[in-house]
Amino acid sequence: MKALVIERQGGPEGLVYREWPDPEVRPMDVLVRVRVCGLNHLDIFVRRGMPGFPVPMPFISGGDIAGEVAAVGASVTRFAIGDRVVLNPVTPEGMLGEELPGGLAEFVRCPESHVIPIPDGVDMEQAACLPVAYGTARRMLLDRARLQDGETILVLGASGGVGNAAVQIARNLGATVIACAGSDEKCARLAEMGAHHTINYTIVDFSREAWRLSGKRGVDVVVNYTGGETWVPSLKTLRKQGRLVTCGATAGFDPPTDLRYIWVRELSILGSNGWTTADIEALLDDVAAQRITPVISHRFALSEGRAAEEMMERRAMFGKVLVLP
Repeated sequence: MKALVIERQGGPEGLVYREWPDPEVRPMDVLVRVRVCGLNHLDIFVRRGMPGFPVPMPFISGGDIAGEVAAVGASVTRFAIGDRVVLNPVTPEGMLGEELPGGLAEFVRCPESHVIPIPDGVDMEQAACLPVAYGTARRMLLDRARLQDGETILVLGASGGVGNAAVQIARNLGATVIACAGSDEKCARLAEMGAHHTINYTIVDFSREAWRLSGKRGVDVVVNYTGGETWVPSLKTLRKQGRLVTCGATAGFDPPTDLRYIWVRELSILGSNGWTTADIEALLDDVAAQRITPVISHRFALSEGRAAEEMMERRAMFGKVLVLP
């Protein structure tokens, strides 16, 4: 099969489009013909290399995978060849695209337990947007931050996949949504998506503006998966006993902090990592019912995967970047 292979960790020049052995199907495995693989910043982290997380080279990343069943193991009972499916990449053996070969290839194998049927009314491109980005956002807001109807939430990085998902899920929960992005065009699209207020952080101090928009009370919840220099301004934005929830650090994992805000305002800092199959199934139902609309920014052929990752590194997208093997 053809695959986009990380030959060596570092810059995008380490990605090579080449032949790779077909996956071996074991008794409880489903072999999926990949039709769509959604990119995430996790793919960039895997390609660059993450401290304390060795990845065997060469390797295939890609965790957001939708396609058709191409073959089934001898003990598989729930799926047949031709079924449309999306995968929960966090399997008992490790995560597809992070610890096990992922979906930036023509085929991928997955345990039957982590294969999910795509319902009618949801296409494969929509399904491939959901597991990592939308699943992460759903867990952050519902299970960790426990966002409530009537609360106010600030979403940093709202123009990316996780951010788009957080805006829509928060809106559906009845929260007032303040969405941050890096251009007026992106802010306009976030307003169309349902954000009540938008902030172009390249023009104004997002923390001061969010404080003003909250009536100088502070917001109830901040979604911050950027880290870096946004960390302390995010703390300043929160009300007394507010919650900051994080699932990543695209701008730096070791930022300075200011403990005064944490103890004086009795803030809660909440980590969130992962999602469940039930989360993905609920999101598929939301898409089918048009409560959530995954936003697709760009589509690339598998042979153009290097250009797709370079676009993500430049943050030159709004929504999900999809690769089509």
